[in-house]
Amino acid sequence: MQRKAYVPGTAVLLAALLAGCTGGSGGGDTTTDSKPGDVGATTPAAQPGKYRTLPEACAAVSHDSLDSLLPGIKQITDQEQRDTAYEGEATLTYDTDRRVGCGWKVESTDATDHLLVDFERVVSYDNAISDDARAQDIYATKEAAADLPAPAGSATASATGSASATATGSGSGSGSGAPTPSSSASTPVTGGGTPSAGTSGTPADLQPRRLDSVGDDAFLDDKLNSASSTTQQRTVTVVFRTSNVIVTVEYAEQPTASAGAPDSKEMQDKARNLAQKLVDRFNG
Repeated sequence: MQRKAYVPGTAVLLAALLAGCTGGSGGGDTTTDSKPGDVGATTPAAQPGKYRTLPEACAAVSHDSLDSLLPGIKQITDQEQRDTAYEGEATLTYDTDRRVGCGWKVESTDATDHLLVDFERVVSYDNAISDDARAQDIYATKEAAADLPAPAGSATASATGSASATATGSGSGSGSGAPTPSSSASTPVTGGGTPSAGTSGTPADLQPRRLDSVGDDAFLDDKLNSASSTTQQRTVTVVFRTSNVIVTVEYAEQPTASAGAPDSKEMQDKARNLAQKLVDRFNG
């Protein structure tokens, strides 16, 4: 009598397991998880920023710089009050690893001066975007919001000037394109300078503009506002980026009496000088 073939149950189970391991392998294809930070991700993380910490903001500005920007400090006779003026007041922040700031306000016999410094360390949480690239995007947004005028001599400025001259000439009725006396007389002068190629009568080299020699990217803004019926306040702002840190220097002055507008060139020079010192501090 012929016996039927018999395969033990354990052998059947082993065969099934082996088939499951070898079948459907897809020719060695592997799967990856692109979530940022996962060990199994094959996409390399973007380069982290150069700076992992921020300086202590109220100690970032030297006494010499404060003496220049805030002349009222030297006029304080009480030593304790002078020391307090040098200390400044820290800006309220909730993460000092990411953002810090400090402000000073000092009165002198001629004016009240304000100074604010702000440091923002940018961190990108996207593996495809580096900290520097993210900081560059944030800086670009700040520059766009400042609405800087086109540099004198640029194509945009030339086109704007030509269009303005054409419109003025057509409106004068003379057809010569020359400005009428009334339009010339209405051009304001700021900072004690002589009108030139800049807008609103401001000398071209004092216009709000990009700065080429401060950090990786930088711009300067200069605004003159009526603080009261008799005085005007000038605010000069310098914003620069160095790697993944964005720094803002805001310097404002308001005369105590009707003594004309604060000098634009002097304030810009002081603000730029401080900004360069802060760049050197980061690079040092």
